[in-house]
This record gives sequence, C-alpha cells and structure tokens, in this order.
Amino acid sequence: MTVELYWFLPSIAVLIVLFLFLGWYIATRVGDKKLSVAEDRAREIIEVAEKEAENLKKEKLLEVKDEWFRKKQEIDKDLNRQRNKFHNREKQISDKEENLNGRFELLNKKETSISQLEAQIKEKDELLKTRIERLNHLIEEEKEKLERVSGMSRDDARALLLETMTSDAKLQAAQQLKEIRDEMKTTAKKEAQRVILQAIQRTASDHSVETTVSVLNLASEDMKGRIIGREGRNIRAFEAATGIDVIVDDTPEAVILSGFDPFRREVARIALETLMADGRIHPARIEEVVEKVRKDLEEEIFRVGENTLLDVGIHNAHNEIKKLVGKMKFRSSYGQNLLQHSMEVAWLCGIMAAELGLDTKLATRAGMLHDIGKCLDRNIEGPHALLGMDIVKKFREHPVIINAVGSHHDDIPMESPYAPLVQAADAISGARPGARRESLEGYVKRLEKLETIATGFEGVAKTYAIQAGREVRVMVEHDRIDDTLADQLATDIADKIQSEMEYPGQIKVTVIREKRSIAFAK
Repeated sequence: MTVELYWFLPSIAVLIVLFLFLGWYIATRVGDKKLSVAEDRAREIIEVAEKEAENLKKEKLLEVKDEWFRKKQEIDKDLNRQRNKFHNREKQISDKEENLNGRFELLNKKETSISQLEAQIKEKDELLKTRIERLNHLIEEEKEKLERVSGMSRDDARALLLETMTSDAKLQAAQQLKEIRDEMKTTAKKEAQRVILQAIQRTASDHSVETTVSVLNLASEDMKGRIIGREGRNIRAFEAATGIDVIVDDTPEAVILSGFDPFRREVARIALETLMADGRIHPARIEEVVEKVRKDLEEEIFRVGENTLLDVGIHNAHNEIKKLVGKMKFRSSYGQNLLQHSMEVAWLCGIMAAELGLDTKLATRAGMLHDIGKCLDRNIEGPHALLGMDIVKKFREHPVIINAVGSHHDDIPMESPYAPLVQAADAISGARPGARRESLEGYVKRLEKLETIATGFEGVAKTYAIQAGREVRVMVEHDRIDDTLADQLATDIADKIQSEMEYPGQIKVTVIREKRSIAFAK
C-alpha cells in the first residue's frame, strides 16, 4: 500500500503540473484570442468613427459652402439693387442736367434777345427825341409864318378855330345821332330780347346756384382738415380727379361741392362720403376711390334706365337705350331734370292717346324717348331731335316713334298723330309754372364751351371748368409741355376765351403740369 502510494504520488504531481500547464496554455490562448478580437473590434470602431467623422466633416463643409453661397447671393442682390438705384439716380441727375442745360440755353437766348431789343429801343428813343425837337422847331416856325400871313394873333386864331370845330362837331353829332336812331330802329327787337334775357338771368341766379352745388354733412369739424390735407394736397388731388370745386368755409360740419355737371358732382359726393367713412384720405386713395365710384355710378345709370322704362311700361328696349335713359338722371333741360321731364311727357302722351283711342304703349314709348338725343356726347353736333331720331332708328324702334322723336321740334314733317301728341306733351311739361329756367341751359353751354376751348390746344390732357365758370383748370402732358410753354399756354387760352366768349367778370386760367414716377417695392 505504501509502495503503491509512493508510485502514485509522482503521477499525480505530473498530472497536476500537466493540468496547470494546460490551463495556463488554454488561458493564454483564450486571452490572446480575446485580445485579438478586442483589437479587431477597436480597429472597426476606429474605422467607423473615422468614417463618421469624415462624413460629418463633409456635411459641415457643405453646410458652410451653402451658407457662403446664400450670403454671396444676398450680397449680389443687394449690390445689384444698389447698382440699379445708383443708375436710376444717375439717370435722373443726367435728365435734370439736360433740362437745366436747355433752360440755361433758353435763358441765354432770351438775355441776348433782350439786350438786342434794349439797344434797338435806345437807338429809337434817341432818334425819336431828335425828331420831336426838330418837329417842335418846325411847328414854332410855322406858327410865326401863319401869324405873319394871316395878320391874326394866336388867341384870335384859336378862337376862330374853336368856333369852326364846334360847328363841325355839332354837325357830325347830329349825323351820328341820326345814324344811331336808324340803327336802333332795326336792332330794337334784338336789343329788347337781350335786355329781357339779362333780366331773366338775374332773377334766375339763385336757381342756377342751387342746381350746381351739393352740401355734404361732416361728422365733425376735424374732418375738414383731413379733407384739405397737408398743404392742401388732398383737396387739390380730389378736385383734379373729379373736376368738382370743393368749398370748405365757415359752415359748421359741412362742405360744399360745386360743379355744373350733375354726374361729376354725384361722383364727387359719393367718393367723399366713402373716403370719410374709410378714414384713409390721401392722393393715391382719392384717385382709386373716385375711379371705383365712377364705374359703380355708370352701372347704376344702366339700372336706373332699366327701372325707369319698366315704371312707364316700356319693355324689350335695347341696352344702349337703357343706358341713355339712365343718363337722363344727370342731365337737365332749361333747369328741368331730363329724366323727370321725359317720364312726365310719356305719361301725358299715354293719357292723351287713351282719350283719342290711339295705342297708349306706342305713345308712351315715343314720349319717353323724345329727348334721348340730349344724352349724347357733347362733341356730336346737330339738333337733339334729329340726333335722337338717328338713335331710335339705329336700334330699330317703330317708324311712328322714329318720326315722333325727329319731328317734335318741327325739324322734319309729322307723319302720324303720335308726333303732335309728343310735341304737345313736351310743351305742357316744359311750360307749367316753375318747370324750367332759361338761364341754366346757357350757363351749362358756357361752361362746356370753356372746357372745349381749352381742350383744343396741343398738349392738353384734361380740362375742368370750376367755381361756377370763374376758373378753368387745364391738366397738360408733362412730356410735351414744359414750364415755359405752360405759361404761354395759359396766356393763349385766356386770349382765345376773351376773343370767342362773352361773360361777366373775369375767368382765371390755371395750367397744371406734373410728373408722376411710380415704383413698386417687392
């Protein structure tokens, strides 16, 4: 047992050593393998990190490049904007320099011309003085010769000459008095008509004022200042856009709109009410509102014409006929509203036709359309009856209506009983007390002629007769009329008005020249 144990112990020891070596070897190999795996893993992580860092670097570089490119574009846009602004300023300065150079040359020419005229006047003045002295000397010599020849003193000759001249003057005065009396006999009727017309005009002055002004009530007195605007720019823009004179006086909480054209005055009234309700009152807004109101009122004219024809029982009328009938609301005939007058004539024609057993619808239609020629543009010349006949003929009205419209002032022969009906109804409507005032028609024609005279000059864009015909405002094209020509144009218009028209007092001619530059900020 002892021997066996003795031999078994070394084997155990060897085995233990062998197992220890094998464990160390295995542990070493496992550690080396783990170390190798860890190193490979570390290398993979490093490679991934390097790739991510490279990608991040590229992304950041791209972001930096994009930011740089965006900044560069903004800088380029700003530079282009500044460059364009600089070019525009440079062009404006160049235009102003050219304009100033032209004015400078014109002034130089005028100075040269004035210098030459002064020299000529001075020479003529000296020559005139010399001739006057010589003439006085000759007169004295002739007086002395006459005294010697006649044997009379100067006082005696003066008395004889005065007596002779008195006799001749009496004879000439008698002859002229006879001529005046003969002329008065031939022109007495015309003179009487003129005197009567003046008397009618003077008694109708209040009526004329009432039909050419509109009173607009204000919410407060502060609104007057907003209507006038800074340095009057709002009221000037409003008057230029509407052609209506705005009178701001001491009347509490009210302004007055004055103008001979009822359509313009209505546009001005509605536009001013809209501006006051909106609260934004400035030149650009004024022009926008006035244009919108004008378009809306033109649409309203069509609706008024359509409704009026339906009210008097007229159907199937052409749209142009409806539009012209609507215009009657803003026209007057001798101070009488044309639409009310035409409706009155239509009803009278219908009543009389019913009494006579005629077609009431045909008579009413003829009466309603009898004055439609007065609604045409002022530039179309001719009697309104014949103009109206052409209109109803153009839109294929009944031949009886065509003849009644054309003959109601005896411009053409009457061909049916409906024509004298229209003529009689027209006379009844116009002749009733208070229906018409003679002076208003002449007043409107005078204002229209003022605008026509001013529009006839070259370079004139628009004309407005305001302040009851006491002023004409002329808007000219700035690229065709410069400041010097504007002064001359005002003088030429005033001279033509003075030579072609008769009017009380004086008429002021105002020429307005302005240039508008518009740009949009985007």
